[in-house]
Amino acid sequence: MSDFKSYKDLLIWQKGILIVKMIYNCLQNFPKDEIFGLQNQIKRASVSIPSNIAEGWGRSSTQSYLHFLKIARGSLFELETQIIIAKELDFLSEIKFKEISELITEESKMLNAFIKSISKD
Repeated sequence: MSDFKSYKDLLIWQKGILIVKMIYNCLQNFPKDEIFGLQNQIKRASVSIPSNIAEGWGRSSTQSYLHFLKIARGSLFELETQIIIAKELDFLSEIKFKEISELITEESKMLNAFIKSISKD
């Protein structure tokens, strides 16, 4: 991690921000009665991903950072489940679903690799 000056330099954080932006864009088309339901849950899960990456960065130990990276990964899986539900309820188009799913898959692979590399230190 010494190669990075800030969590904002991490590709996993940058991709997390991209996921949030894409999610918020897609949620504009959700039914209005979902504002406090699935839509709210999706927002919270997506925002949790880069937020936990950033929070972990500020922690004083590698073990603590790993803990927050794993929380970010959990939020990513939560988001994945929620967009599947949104797709099944026809709140999300097939095209948007695939775009978000691809980003989630990329982020998952990157998070897993990052967790593995930090665990070796």
